[in-house]
Amino acid sequence: MVESNRNDKNNFFSARSRYYGRGKAENLTFNADLREFANKIGYVTALETSGKLSPDEACKQIKSLWKQLKRSKKALSISNDPPTSP
Repeated sequence: MVESNRNDKNNFFSARSRYYGRGKAENLTFNADLREFANKIGYVTALETSGKLSPDEACKQIKSLWKQLKRSKKALSISNDPPTSP
C-alpha cells in the first residue's frame, strides 16, 4: 500500500507522456533532459513565488539550468532545422 502511494506520487510529479518526435537516441535523450528542465523550472518558480528564494537567486538558477540544457543540446548534436517529412 505504501509503495503504491509512492508510485502514484512519482507519476504525478514526473508525468510521462508519449514522445511524438523522431525516435533517434539523441532526440529521446534531449526530450528527457527537456522534461527535467521543465520540472526544475517549476520548482524554482514555486520557491520564488512562496518567498523561499529571492528573485535574483531564482533568476541565477534558471540561467544555470538553461545553460545546462544548451550544453546537452550541443553535446547531442541536435540541429535547429525543422524535421523533414518522410
